[in-house]
Amino acid sequence: MINRFKKPLLLSLIGVLVIVGFFAFTIKNDKLFAIAKNIDIFATLVRELDSYYVDEIDPDELVTIGINAMLEELDPYTEYIPEENSDDFRMLTTGEYAGIGALIGNRGDGNIVIMPYTGFPAQNAGLKIADYILQVDTTNVAGVGTSDVSNLLKGPANTEVYLKVKRDQDTLEFNLVRKKISIKNVPYYGKLDSNTGYIKLSDFTTNAANEVRNAVVSLKSQGVDRLVLDLRDNPGGLVNEAVEIVNLFIPKGKEVVKTIGKLENVNYTYKTSKTPLDKDIPMVVLINERSASASEIVAGALQDYDRAVLVGRKSFGKGLVQTTIPLTYNSQMKVTTAKYYIPSGRCIQAIDYLQSRENGALTTIPDSLRKEFKTKNGRIVLDGAGIEPDQLTETTSYAPISYSLVARNHVFEFATQYFYNHSKIADPSVFEITDQDYKDFLAWLKGKEYDYTTYLEKSVEDMKKNAEKVEYYSEIKSQIEALENRVKHSKEQDLVTHQKEIRKILSEEIVSRYYFQEGMIAAGLKDDVDVMAAKQFLKSPEKIKSTLQASAK
Repeated sequence: MINRFKKPLLLSLIGVLVIVGFFAFTIKNDKLFAIAKNIDIFATLVRELDSYYVDEIDPDELVTIGINAMLEELDPYTEYIPEENSDDFRMLTTGEYAGIGALIGNRGDGNIVIMPYTGFPAQNAGLKIADYILQVDTTNVAGVGTSDVSNLLKGPANTEVYLKVKRDQDTLEFNLVRKKISIKNVPYYGKLDSNTGYIKLSDFTTNAANEVRNAVVSLKSQGVDRLVLDLRDNPGGLVNEAVEIVNLFIPKGKEVVKTIGKLENVNYTYKTSKTPLDKDIPMVVLINERSASASEIVAGALQDYDRAVLVGRKSFGKGLVQTTIPLTYNSQMKVTTAKYYIPSGRCIQAIDYLQSRENGALTTIPDSLRKEFKTKNGRIVLDGAGIEPDQLTETTSYAPISYSLVARNHVFEFATQYFYNHSKIADPSVFEITDQDYKDFLAWLKGKEYDYTTYLEKSVEDMKKNAEKVEYYSEIKSQIEALENRVKHSKEQDLVTHQKEIRKILSEEIVSRYYFQEGMIAAGLKDDVDVMAAKQFLKSPEKIKSTLQASAK
């Protein structure tokens, strides 16, 4: 009986395979034809525009705009990189370029030095924060855009560049030699107390893992036996650097992240491949809403293995992986090729870009559709909306007056004047402006514009606009005006009410003039809510242990 049915069954299977293959071939060819047809239409359209349009057009600019508009329909991470932007893209991924080693920016009527990086030509030559750049080589840069000035300062390593700057009332000249600049992934590390080390990781470019390793080794040599790793505001970067950093703290052979995409060659499982540096040191990892991508891989993997306690706010939620693909004429495309999954099996991508395209608005994954996964110890964690910390802290919010003083550059300018008048200050960890310094700031502010609208004033203003549209407005007008007067803010009173906050902002800005980026980070750790919460965990091994254990049902 079996033999009677073997041949018909075999022929049926072959038939099905032929039909499936035919349809697959047809679908693929239809797609290729659609691509070729639309590319031809686009090329024809550009040619005809160039011939017939009433004004002259720039084909390069027009096509680039078209490409960028097309890619914007997909997700924010898929982008076209023309040849002229390749150096900037390389710097973003490697953290390396050749120049003087300074961040510059526009302030009012010109370009100034925002931050000279420690150990590079600008700082070594004596350039300071707030130096106005007047001339680069033979080019007068007054009124020149920041990106153009930045390009003038960059160039081949070991070549000379001349700078003329204005500092206070003096005009200074500098002859610098450009060097290969590697922007630090770890701009600062130090001790929070005699036993607690702190590492600020701000990026994941080439060498990030080595910088973290060196920081841990240095801190341990200073007697540190517990650690805070700060990933707040870190936008991410190279996946392999994230894997190497996780490997510093968990054993060899453990899965860190898995990428899964449409093509087989983007599917890959990243595992730890080395003996860990320290798999037992108690750790707290700080995250916030701007911790993304590789930051979330590190934080998520350490959470999934119950290796560290996470403190802060829910992370950004970027669970997508990009690959750079070379195009013709030395251009490139950075394209999203996969989603990534951390050890518990969850993908933490928060926004569904497919649904967003269909709905016309950004669509997040609803809580009802988030799935449960478990950490190594059995703790429940969720997918679909970033990494949630083990202890949530409040977002630091500033008063409107603080925003106004910073936005109008009053804090920046006062710190610069302070620097001109004081040759030195105390260590960043202890420096604070005095009562007299604050009085000097208030006197300096007189006559300067820094008005603002408070949240309450804005609400009353909106209510008044809506009330004016109703027929009985005249009956309630006096009540609304009374409410307006009641909530109207006093700048002078706000300077008193929010004095502690403003003094902290001023102190940190002043510290940067003397101790640069490292000092500014160190000064900012004082009264840092997340850091204080981390220290409380690290002082209590039992609290860490109970946090990393599954809750009893």
